[in-house]
Amino acid sequence: MGGSSSSEQVAETETSSFFTQEELSKLKSDFETGGVEKVKPLIEKKITDLDKTELNIAVTGETGTGKSTFINAMRGLLSTDPGAAKSGTTETTMEPTGYSHPTLPNVRYWDLPGIGTTPFPAAKYLRKMNFKRYDFFIIISALRFKENDVKLAKEINRLGKKFYFVRSRIDIDLYSMRKERGVINEDEELEKIQSDTVRKLTEAGFPNPTVFLISSLEPDHFDFIRLNEGLEGDLNNVKKRIFVLALPNLSVEIVQRKCAILKKHIWIFAALSGGLGAVPVPGFSLACDIGILIGAIVYFRKCLGLDDASLQRLANRAGKPVEELKVTVKAPLLGEITPDVIVRLGWGAAVVTVSALEFALDFVPVIGSIFGAGSSFLMTYKMLSAALKDLTENADRVVKVAFETD
Repeated sequence: MGGSSSSEQVAETETSSFFTQEELSKLKSDFETGGVEKVKPLIEKKITDLDKTELNIAVTGETGTGKSTFINAMRGLLSTDPGAAKSGTTETTMEPTGYSHPTLPNVRYWDLPGIGTTPFPAAKYLRKMNFKRYDFFIIISALRFKENDVKLAKEINRLGKKFYFVRSRIDIDLYSMRKERGVINEDEELEKIQSDTVRKLTEAGFPNPTVFLISSLEPDHFDFIRLNEGLEGDLNNVKKRIFVLALPNLSVEIVQRKCAILKKHIWIFAALSGGLGAVPVPGFSLACDIGILIGAIVYFRKCLGLDDASLQRLANRAGKPVEELKVTVKAPLLGEITPDVIVRLGWGAAVVTVSALEFALDFVPVIGSIFGAGSSFLMTYKMLSAALKDLTENADRVVKVAFETD
């Protein structure tokens, strides 16, 4: 009994902070008039609202260094995709321009005009660009870091924020070398570029600087993944979680890191389910459980890049037909997730068993409340654990097919 009481208290705490009393009343009345379909939208909205933490990343550098292409690559987009940052050779604005992540809109990348294109010194430039808004800065150069880049980095450092030196368009550098010299040793050339850049930044006053060599057009090569790991490592736990979930699926390792984070979300969904299970309205708990399961599975699917829009973006990036990726995903995980789909996923027996007991106990308010919280918590936890495992395996297969890795 002690365990049930503890679970109930956790569930009630989670639910009371998740729903207002007015929303709970509306859920109950909606269920009584329209059943599962009528309560589902509010529950799905609440689950979508779980990640309200904002992450703002500033990207700066001189015109023509590939800022827009980098911002698109970080969001898993090509320049031709809807919502992509427009690339060009001229600075089109003197104000920061924000670009939201396509599935996690609270993650935003900001294209800042290069400091060399403004009349402001570094300190005034940062005030003008709303310095406090950003969690960290990425300073991009296409050839070498210039005086203005160094001044800006020193000012960012003085004000106590993180910054990263990124040397872009490495693929173009290597292509030019091959055109000029024929065969080259790619590793040796990359090491030369790295050493030369580090030496010059050290001379400019940055001891032991870290420089990432990337190609935004080939994000599965060079230092692009290492850069993301570095950014992730310097964020606090809450922002690290949202940053990882927003990463494009460039490798199986990224998919696995997302899975580890989403496993922690399952406790929240299960606690929410348990709290709603304590409401003594016959059938209400089961309806909410199904709504929570649907909302959570849709959310997991988006984070793991298995929704239609994410699959299309990955197919564009990999240069493959989207059907080639979709064929690796087992139905019914594609398309709309409905109550019938939940039952057909093979977890129907658990639903039937719990609902039968729930209906029997819902008419005894005290016992029904304790059992409702415990059973709903357990059922939701088990079903979402199975769903996440299945979705992760599908995402792994998609990435392997997209990038032809074993």
